[in-house]
Amino acid sequence: MDVRALRYFVETVRHASFTQAARALFVTQSTVSKMIRQLEEEAGAQLLIRDGHTARPTDTGRVMYQRGLQVLETMRQLSEEIRETADLRRGALEVGIPPMINLLFTPVVKRFRERHPDIHLTLREGTGQALENLVADGELEVGATVLPVAPDRGLAAQAFGSHPIWVIGPPDAAWAGKTSLPLTALRDSRLLVPTDDFAMTRRLRQAFADAGMQPAIAAQSAHWDFLVAMASAGLGVALLPEPLMGRMKTRGLSTAKLAKSGLQWEVGHIWQQSGYLSYAARAWLEVCDEVLGRPKSGRPRHGEPPAAKREPLQG
Repeated sequence: MDVRALRYFVETVRHASFTQAARALFVTQSTVSKMIRQLEEEAGAQLLIRDGHTARPTDTGRVMYQRGLQVLETMRQLSEEIRETADLRRGALEVGIPPMINLLFTPVVKRFRERHPDIHLTLREGTGQALENLVADGELEVGATVLPVAPDRGLAAQAFGSHPIWVIGPPDAAWAGKTSLPLTALRDSRLLVPTDDFAMTRRLRQAFADAGMQPAIAAQSAHWDFLVAMASAGLGVALLPEPLMGRMKTRGLSTAKLAKSGLQWEVGHIWQQSGYLSYAARAWLEVCDEVLGRPKSGRPRHGEPPAAKREPLQG
């Protein structure tokens, strides 16, 4: 059923006149008559009683009028909600963030809520690997993880930070006093690293393999403070990304930057390469760009989405 014909019919009943309805709709009277005849043909019943210059609804016309009012109001609300969604005045967004990365997002969340208070934002925590699976399966629109992601996952990536890895050891570590260490300096060290579902650990194992070394892992934990505590107790050396250093109690311990290893803690957002990004998701990425900036070096961004206010496109 043509919504425009329904609108013409409702206006005609409201004014009880084809002429007055045509004036209100800024069309010709013949256009109104034609559209109403079309509506009557679709309904299979007479809708109006034409009496000179007046028009009154039949019993079927009264039903059409009442339902027509509801349909037109629903269409008005739909149009308004679409506009509000495009203008970021309504909607919801769920972003996946690993616990090891969430400390970076406090200023992002603050600015996003200030700028888009009507968007319902939910932060979903999980390991980077788990979030990659959720995004790849379409259960999560946008997630943050440690890059790179496997090329066969069909995921686009946008880096927002690249940080060095630090080594934390006991005060009497053989390398105490040095500000940087090559990866080879850890050849005989007992390592304290996150569990294997952390992307950093997987990259660390690969870096050792590329250097022709076998890492001697003494213990693994999903809790960074526990890794530092074990290092303080002399159980080995812990490896932490730089943003976490300020949060850990490393006073009195030996600390050095892991240099010349090619190993960086690069973090970024991921989404389905062939998927749709909502206005809210694009706005989130835009705010992250403003607050966190782009890494000065490292892998380029892939699948960069258009600005949040533009017409949403694929990918």
